[in-house]
Amino acid sequence: MTEPRSYSVLFLCTGNSARSIFADVLLNRIGGGRFRAFSAGSHPKGEVHPLTLKTLQEFGESTDGLRSKSWDEFAKPDSPPLHFVFTVCSKAAGEQCPIWPGQPMTAHWGVDDPAAVEGSEAERLRAFREAYRTLQTRVRLFTSLRVELLDRLTLQREIRKIGETSPT
Repeated sequence: MTEPRSYSVLFLCTGNSARSIFADVLLNRIGGGRFRAFSAGSHPKGEVHPLTLKTLQEFGESTDGLRSKSWDEFAKPDSPPLHFVFTVCSKAAGEQCPIWPGQPMTAHWGVDDPAAVEGSEAERLRAFREAYRTLQTRVRLFTSLRVELLDRLTLQREIRKIGETSPT
């Protein structure tokens, strides 16, 4: 891969209200300018889930400017070229995706949907925290890769392996 100043990464989920938002926020912080993260959904909910916002705030993350948006925003010819596209839910992984500008590398980093958990608020919040921690682990692994030094085949293998990682 040629070495761009930073790598653009799109995280996809169906609703773009929890998991993809977590990954977006985490990569923008942990990536330290090497990565520019975005998130979107195939069928966006139209709002960020309230427990997503609560979880982010608990972990000291900024929630400024977060919104649920369609992946169509990133499939336009004038969209920023994407280097990586990661699906974080099973539904988005199986859907027919648009053609992404820049021919990005792709991988599936599936995480259970915390918004689907039923029970008390404490049980639901625990699911959101678990999703956050899982994605935090994966984002840290991803940012530790020397992307600019790896050939495309090795890099593809490594980003796919990250999707099988659980939080430590």
